[in-house]
Amino acid sequence: MSERQPADQAKTSTVNSSDLAVDSGPRKGPLSFLSGSLTSFLLAWLSFGLSKGMVAYFAAHPPSFSNAIAQSIASALKTLFTGMCFLATFSFAFIGLGLLLVFLRSLFTRPDGDAA
Repeated sequence: MSERQPADQAKTSTVNSSDLAVDSGPRKGPLSFLSGSLTSFLLAWLSFGLSKGMVAYFAAHPPSFSNAIAQSIASALKTLFTGMCFLATFSFAFIGLGLLLVFLRSLFTRPDGDAA
């Protein structure tokens, strides 16, 4: 039993030191939430512009191959690229909205309110 006690003490001290390392970091403030939200909204706007440009380009230049397999691959790639652009738009906009809500919440809560 005496061999297990130092191991348990070592685990306890390791857990306590890791908890202290996490707690000792600087807290994020409302300004960092706002800047992250604005950056994310800017990237969403740029992604939306790219998405609209891709849709306009593919509408003006439809793939026309004589081979059915090549036509199918071109159509699949067009769908994939357009979908990825709109997915980026949605993702950046959703992250920006979440950070905006966290920014608003951080304005109306006390810094010590999360400790309880």
